[in-house]
Amino acid sequence: MSTGRNLLIASVVVNVFLAGALAGGAVWIRSGKPAQGYSLEAAGGRLPDQQRTLFRKALREVRQESREIIRDGQQARREAADLLRQPVLDTAALSAALERARNADVTVRTRLEQRIVEFAAAASTEDRNMLAEGLARRSGTQPSAKPKKSP
Repeated sequence: MSTGRNLLIASVVVNVFLAGALAGGAVWIRSGKPAQGYSLEAAGGRLPDQQRTLFRKALREVRQESREIIRDGQQARREAADLLRQPVLDTAALSAALERARNADVTVRTRLEQRIVEFAAAASTEDRNMLAEGLARRSGTQPSAKPKKSP
C-alpha cells in the first residue's frame, strides 16, 4: 500500500506540474508579447520569408563561429557564481571573472551586429525599413518618420 500511495502522490505532483506548464504556455502564446529583453534575431521577424531565413542563417553562423567565445563567457559566469558562494569573497577574482564574461558577450554582440550591417548593406530599402521597425519595436521606441524620397 505504501508503494501505491507514493506512486499516486508522485503522479499527482507531476500532473499538477504539467497542468501549470500547459496553462503558462497557453497564456504566453495568447498574450502574443515578445519575451522581455532584446533579441537581434527578433528584429528580422517581419522580413519576407526568404529574407528572414537568410537573416537568421547569418546570425546562426555567427553564433556557431563564436561557440568557443560563448563557452568562455559561460565558464566565466560559472566561476563568478562559485566565487560569490565562497565564505570569503575574493573581489579581485570576481571582478576578473565578470570582466571575462562581459568581454565575451561584447565580442559576440559585436560580431552579430557586424553581420547585420553586412546583411543590411545587401538588402533592399523595404527590407531595411522592416529591420529598422523591428529594432525600434524591440528597443521600446516608436519608429521615426519615414524618410522623404529624393526627387
